[in-house]
Amino acid sequence: MTYRFFTPARASTATGLTAAVYRQLSDDFLGPLPTFQALSAVPEVLAATWALMREALLAGDASRVDRELVAAAVSRVNRCQFCVDAHVLLLHALGEPKLAEVVARGGTPPEPRHAELVGWAQASRSPVAADWASPYRPEVTGTLLAFHFINRIVSALLDPDLLPGGLQRSPLVRLVGGRLYAKTARESKEPGRSLPLLPAGTTAPPGWAGDSPVGVAYASLRDVAAQGGELLGEVARQTVTATVSWEDGRFPARPADWAVDLVRDVPGRDRVGTRIALLAAFAPSAVSVGDVALWRLSHPADADLVRLVAYGAITATEHVARALAPAHF
Repeated sequence: MTYRFFTPARASTATGLTAAVYRQLSDDFLGPLPTFQALSAVPEVLAATWALMREALLAGDASRVDRELVAAAVSRVNRCQFCVDAHVLLLHALGEPKLAEVVARGGTPPEPRHAELVGWAQASRSPVAADWASPYRPEVTGTLLAFHFINRIVSALLDPDLLPGGLQRSPLVRLVGGRLYAKTARESKEPGRSLPLLPAGTTAPPGWAGDSPVGVAYASLRDVAAQGGELLGEVARQTVTATVSWEDGRFPARPADWAVDLVRDVPGRDRVGTRIALLAAFAPSAVSVGDVALWRLSHPADADLVRLVAYGAITATEHVARALAPAHF
């Protein structure tokens, strides 16, 4: 696995909150995978991202197969091949090899309920145009929102291959990997175990989540990731939020040129940061080495790059979340 812009500290050296998150990752998932190690530069964002993914994807009584389908479908519509590959492997681990291979090919699942779930997940990329809402349980809805955020983090900060040469896209490798992770994937997880990792004083959970731990985790991620906007001035933040609203998930045809045009009226000191945040929201893999080098002239720390990307990612995720209302449940 290659990190695009920096190499995080080894998991074995982690302390404090980061070490606590890594322990839960080892207990409940597949260990401190690259996605989470990339976030370790900002432990609060790491913890909240893990909490949302754990409580939405792994814990609770909703069908784990349904949730993996949602994770894969959102990842495909967001063009995050790394995440598509990961969740195809986990569908294998859950004993669904035929369904996994349909998903891997980008096909429509043969079971109507699964096909409907995939269509719903993919429509969330442009929630206003799709008049999108959610009839599903908080765990399923939370999984969708978790991966709108995670897809963008992964696409911005990691290379797209889980294994050298894209070996994870071999059906044989997926089958073997699924068997390797089957026991871990099928174990039930107690809801709420991640919540003690989150800071006190998080804003109220959203109405769509009811009293589920998913809502607490989402509110925490929304709060800590939005703090990355403090790296930018007011005009820059308004540019990001307004663009996310009016573009409604549309993929720019030429992301780098699109972002340059949008920041022309932003104060000079904020232009590169605004461009990175916009790309993180819409086309995160287009964040370039040149963009990051310019950003580091004034913000050399890895943590500030992670905060900025997380701000763009949560702004896009919140655009989806705002389509949800308690009346839909």
